[in-house]
Amino acid sequence: MKNKTLRTNAMKLKKVIAASLAISVLFAFTGCGNSSSTTNTKQESSSTTETGSTDELNKKLDDLYQQENQLFADHKDAWDKVFGLMNKNTDGDAMNENYADFLASTVESNKDSFSEEEYETLSKDIETIRGIEEEIAKLEKESAASESSDNASSKSDESTGVFKGFKGKDLDGNDVDDSLFAKNKVTVVNFWFSGCKPCVGELSKLNELNEKLKEMGGEVVGINTDTLDNNEAGIKEAKEILKAQGASYKNLTFDSNSTVGKYAGNIMAFPTTVLVDKDGNIVGEPFMGGIDDQSNYDQLMKQIQSVLDQN
Repeated sequence: MKNKTLRTNAMKLKKVIAASLAISVLFAFTGCGNSSSTTNTKQESSSTTETGSTDELNKKLDDLYQQENQLFADHKDAWDKVFGLMNKNTDGDAMNENYADFLASTVESNKDSFSEEEYETLSKDIETIRGIEEEIAKLEKESAASESSDNASSKSDESTGVFKGFKGKDLDGNDVDDSLFAKNKVTVVNFWFSGCKPCVGELSKLNELNEKLKEMGGEVVGINTDTLDNNEAGIKEAKEILKAQGASYKNLTFDSNSTVGKYAGNIMAFPTTVLVDKDGNIVGEPFMGGIDDQSNYDQLMKQIQSVLDQN
């Protein structure tokens, strides 16, 4: 179980970094749609082709992810040390590197923590990962563009009602339902996990945003994916991190098999933030990237204001 968790977290950390390459592509495709002059036959053909292309890209990405994860599994003891040091000592600047450089800098800065054999093994693995990452970067750019185009035409079907009928708890065990969203003009929902440095880095800024939104009839809500299914260890760690960062806004846990749980399970980049209306519908496109970056904060505020203007 521990090994599975480490491999999962490793994949999440990788996706945080790789996803930054695709953010500009995602925003560029927002609002794109099919031309009304296209015939039904052409639309169906295009849709089938796009779906097949997306499925093929995702399969290639999954295969590459598995190759990386297999390296972590084959040399578990050495990588356990790396991930432990990563969570404790990695600074925000390192997280902005590409994944192979990020791993290499973690190993090099903690070289004394490894035996000669471990260091040699890790170095070889990192070079293998570097090659894999080059392929992943290319495919994720293609996938991001393809999925964004598909999502533009089916957004209303896929994004509505995710939080309708919501039932869960806050991290103190108090029951929460969809009335949380009904009382707000807009609810900013931030998905994060404890081992994600950019996620942790924006918590204090999210707390500031929550205080600002209260005056505007809104609220910030956090969802730490490590806490789903009332995971006690995950909840304890999340609460400690929130306290250390001075973040007091509500964070939620719920069943991973619920509608929201499945939505959270499909998120490929962290942190991800969505806007939810009074009816529990996700409004607009998901926002990726920490709002501790001023440009990201400004973009998110524009989206929030757009929703508020419709109330």
